[in-house]
Amino acid sequence: MARIAGVDIPRDKRVVISLTYIYGIGKNTAQKVLKEAGVSEEIRVRDLTNEQTDAIRAAVDSLKIEGDLRREVNLNIKRLMEIGSYRGMRHRRGLPTRGQNTKNNARTRKGPARSIAGKKK
Repeated sequence: MARIAGVDIPRDKRVVISLTYIYGIGKNTAQKVLKEAGVSEEIRVRDLTNEQTDAIRAAVDSLKIEGDLRREVNLNIKRLMEIGSYRGMRHRRGLPTRGQNTKNNARTRKGPARSIAGKKK
């Protein structure tokens, strides 16, 4: 496995797909990184030369990814909760923050259904 930005990327996949295993890099960003590094998207990770790997690492180092990006996202959420905005309150209560309906769905965000004491069936 090649190691880029502290993440082991799969060897048997195409480079453009393997780069998406890094938090903060999607398919579009991976394509831009490869274009900047001058590496073909079709090549497999196991077939990369050391020079190509170094060029990809240099291109990826210019992006905000992994720990820095996670920290920034968490600080943004914490800021919303501290200022008491609507989105911050939804985060604090563990409910969907983007306007989704919660009467029947949202089980992923709300967690498993809890029974109500004394409710008739």
